[in-house]
Amino acid sequence: MEFGYFTLSDNAYPSVGRTPEEFIVEIREQAVHADRIGLNSAWIGEHHFDSLGVNSCPHILLASIIPQTRHIRFAPAVAVLPLQHPLRVAEEYATLDLLSGGRVDFAAGRGYDRREYLPFGADYMTSLERLDESCQVILKAWGSPGPWSHKGQFFDIPEMTLTPRPVQRPIPFYMACFSQSSMDIAGRLGLNIIFAPFAASMMFGGLAEAVGQYRATCAKFGKGPGRAMCSYFVHIAETPAEDDYGRETLMRYFDHAVKPAFKQEPGKTPPTMLYFNKINEILAGMRKENLSDKSILLGSPAEITDQLRKIEAAGIDEVILYFNVGGKPHGMVLEQMDKFMATVAPAFQGKHLTRRPG
Repeated sequence: MEFGYFTLSDNAYPSVGRTPEEFIVEIREQAVHADRIGLNSAWIGEHHFDSLGVNSCPHILLASIIPQTRHIRFAPAVAVLPLQHPLRVAEEYATLDLLSGGRVDFAAGRGYDRREYLPFGADYMTSLERLDESCQVILKAWGSPGPWSHKGQFFDIPEMTLTPRPVQRPIPFYMACFSQSSMDIAGRLGLNIIFAPFAASMMFGGLAEAVGQYRATCAKFGKGPGRAMCSYFVHIAETPAEDDYGRETLMRYFDHAVKPAFKQEPGKTPPTMLYFNKINEILAGMRKENLSDKSILLGSPAEITDQLRKIEAAGIDEVILYFNVGGKPHGMVLEQMDKFMATVAPAFQGKHLTRRPG
């Protein structure tokens, strides 16, 4: 199982002590550090107007770390396709793949926060349909050997050829999955999948059940399943005080970032998004002492290793780790990353075993 670095750049906390601009620079340093210590990938979230996170241009941030890295793969987490033209997204990530020597993974989603849609004039009510068609356009753009065109509900693209072409044929393509609606797109288009464990637990019953449903959905559409990934909040804690701190940071994230972003207004929300209100109801009753491995990897290195073995057995090929959630200071994040790679990662087969820190 591989391990990666993941962040959504959440920063809207009282007395956080850093500006959004300072945090973006910290994220850049953390992603470079991830390569040095042997992590497989860096997944950088896209959020706008500080509705949940402060980094709006993951492809630019990722491009800036190419010269300072050797192995790490680059990915958005995720590209919010209904907010932008898919042809432009295809160009950006094909260029990133070229400049990185074929180190790009791509992940798409439609987001969950209407506040991010309004300033762009994007239609939240048709977000699922736009996501679906945008994925089709990007797959054509990257995969067509010659000129191609597209005519659909939202995009009418005359015959053209994408330049530059990506190095990878194809670029690995993931669908972020909180629901059966996005899973259906992944199965029909033959995409890989990436889960948030707390959502997978609420919507499917757990990670193993979510992976099983993904495989069944692919089979329904006559496609073989691809890679299954998940993100995880993580905090290595070897004392009661460290355990409590890890729980506090995650509850801070739920209270200040997730709940406002997940809130859906009936009549202004696609029916396929109303399930987020159910997630919010569950989060409203969440207490820090009740947090479990359905949401966070928390405890000693041995305890986290045991948790990850269950995740591996569920069919997960890579776990991307959310070290910097909830306003954790930069120095602590780097220490946590180092400790994970020194005390947990060696228990698992992966590329990290052959890479030396440096």
